[in-house]
Amino acid sequence: MDEHDEHDEHDEHDEHDEHDEHDEHDEHDEQDGHAGYDERTDGVAEAVAGELRLLDPRVRASREHAGRLLDPEFTEVGASGRRWDRRTMLAELPDHPGGGEDGPRYEPSGMRGTALAPGLVHVTYEATLGERRSRHSSIWRKLDDGTGWRMYYHQGTLVPGGRPEES
Repeated sequence: MDEHDEHDEHDEHDEHDEHDEHDEHDEHDEQDGHAGYDERTDGVAEAVAGELRLLDPRVRASREHAGRLLDPEFTEVGASGRRWDRRTMLAELPDHPGGGEDGPRYEPSGMRGTALAPGLVHVTYEATLGERRSRHSSIWRKLDDGTGWRMYYHQGTLVPGGRPEES
């Protein structure tokens, strides 16, 4: 074998090794892209806890406490069809139903969360407030600014008949 053949054989071997290393590296990168992310649980507990805090009359009565849980770009579509932004919600939340210590309190049931992507969770549940029953859907997101999980979008829909379904 001449020197050129040995060199080519060596290069082919190196290229093969580099290719194998590259393939392993790509697989490792794909895994790293999702490292620590469990689509079933990441952020779900935090989003559900935030949702429950927003149903607490003490939090609803405090613009400061509620403001920590609402995303800067928060929007809501209420059961009436009215659209709310963060500013109007914080201004009016203390006067909304479920906001007073002495009045009726939201009683949630069937609350579930689903991680949609890293930093994004969908929460659904039903709630009763006195004799009214409603279904709720919220999107929670976690920004990279260190503020934690915040409600980005919420929609509540009244259930016809208003009484909780019996199972």
